Amino acid sequence: MKQLIKYLEPFKTQVIAVIVLVFLQSMADLYLPTLMSDIIDHGVVKGDVPYIWKIGGIMLLVAAGGLLCAILSSFFSARTAVGFGRNLRNEVFIHVENFSQEEFDRLGTASLITRTTNDILQVQNVLMFALRIMITAPIMAVGGIIMAMGRDARLTLIFLVILPVLALTIFFIARKAIGLFKAIQKKLDALNRVLREYLTGVRVIRAFNRTGYEEKRFDAANRDLTETTTAAIKIMSLIAPAMTLIVNLSTIAIVWFGAVRIDNNRMEVGDLMAFIQYAMQIMFSLLMVSILFIMIPRAQVSVERINEILDTEPAIEGGKGSRAANAKGWVEFQNVSFSYPGAEAPALSDISFKAGPGEVTAIIGGTGAGKSTLVQLIPRFYDATEGRVLVDGIDVRDWPLEELRKKIGYVPQKTVLFSGTVAENIRFGKEDASFEEIRHAAEAAQAADFIEEMKEKYETVIAQGGTNLSGGQKQRLAIARALVRKPDIYIFDDSFSALDFKTDAKLRQALRKETADAAVILIAQRVATVMDADRIIVLNEGKIAGIGKHQELLKTCPVYREIVASQLSEEEIA
Repeated sequence: MKQLIKYLEPFKTQVIAVIVLVFLQSMADLYLPTLMSDIIDHGVVKGDVPYIWKIGGIMLLVAAGGLLCAILSSFFSARTAVGFGRNLRNEVFIHVENFSQEEFDRLGTASLITRTTNDILQVQNVLMFALRIMITAPIMAVGGIIMAMGRDARLTLIFLVILPVLALTIFFIARKAIGLFKAIQKKLDALNRVLREYLTGVRVIRAFNRTGYEEKRFDAANRDLTETTTAAIKIMSLIAPAMTLIVNLSTIAIVWFGAVRIDNNRMEVGDLMAFIQYAMQIMFSLLMVSILFIMIPRAQVSVERINEILDTEPAIEGGKGSRAANAKGWVEFQNVSFSYPGAEAPALSDISFKAGPGEVTAIIGGTGAGKSTLVQLIPRFYDATEGRVLVDGIDVRDWPLEELRKKIGYVPQKTVLFSGTVAENIRFGKEDASFEEIRHAAEAAQAADFIEEMKEKYETVIAQGGTNLSGGQKQRLAIARALVRKPDIYIFDDSFSALDFKTDAKLRQALRKETADAAVILIAQRVATVMDADRIIVLNEGKIAGIGKHQELLKTCPVYREIVASQLSEEEIA
């Protein structure tokens, strides 16, 4: 928790206000039983009605002041906790933005979402409660004991038995619950993962009639979470009856021994009434602490999970300062090898090639050959295990990440669109792009025709994930997003797979003009898409099986000939 305290610094004034207000409220609460005792001993017993009215009026004023302090302290504590949660969520989000793909793979998307939302909410709620209770409880407990001693010091010895019993009860119950609360957060991650997979893959699930299977998966994860939560609640629910039993037995004991002292003329009735009130305040403060103990174990788990994110240093960090390159649009791989964490075999081995401006470098190969992995090393989604990747003659590790990625227009294998308008999605590639630039990029990407057919044209709202568009439409918008950026390097990761042959050919022709001064690295499964490239790299099991032009590879590369033969007829090959 200490690591998160710094996020309270902007709210110092409000925290101080809460402390002062809670102190005043506690003083008012502690003073009321004394006034009640005076009314009974000096007003009721003696029949002094004016005295009763006088002290009663003072009690009303004290109670009203305490109520006002309680309202204000609740307001400021809530405002502080909510502001703390907002700042912490921002910090976590910004930190996660710097994660490489390796951190996302290790922590998991579902877990990161849970930690940024549910875990921070748990800490926020505990903070709001703790700001008042952590101050009120000690004041009420210590103040109550002091005031009770002022009424009858001998009778306060009963607290030597009551308070240790209360504290030990709370401690043993809370200790058993901590492990369960840790399990709850992990099982909440698992539930979120199942739900997220269902929502993102709902079309595939329905197409294969796997709805029943997904329902069983969700039910199993939900039941597991429910059972663990129920077990934790059962343990924590023991606190309330245990506290009630102890409080009631304590009241009986106080009344019993107090009656004996009144009978021996060592105590007044009003003093006994005040003593009982102070005992209740002491018990109530400990009850509030017990509630806090119910919340703290879960919050403690949440704090650990949040700290795990904040303590995670990105495996990939950009170089320092800006880089001035002599040439633009050059990519070079020098004996590059790469292995995924924990993998038995490398995904890429000894890759070397150059790609320059004005050239189209196509990469082709079978499934799992390492094509996407190769291009992901250029914008540093991953770092090469061995060898070097150079952009404009400079190792990508020496580039500041922002500068490096500004030079690249990347169209991923899995098209990602965002909720918003068509224009906003294209403008995602260049924040200050004019409408003319957006329209030009759409025309080059062969997207203008279907955009113009939409009711709102470029202001048409795209659903989350682009679910109201076809696969080909989404790919063309993603290509337009890269084109509007006008980068030095274009990476198309199997970005034409959903296009028909006619659109594919028109798009490649348009790209030649748009990317004339840039390096184009193109991954494709179709031979027709890559055969006109300036350079074709054939990958097989993570290694280069051949480099050259179409006709050269037909003669020298058996792997390429096999790929071509599987797609083209003998007449087309000839």
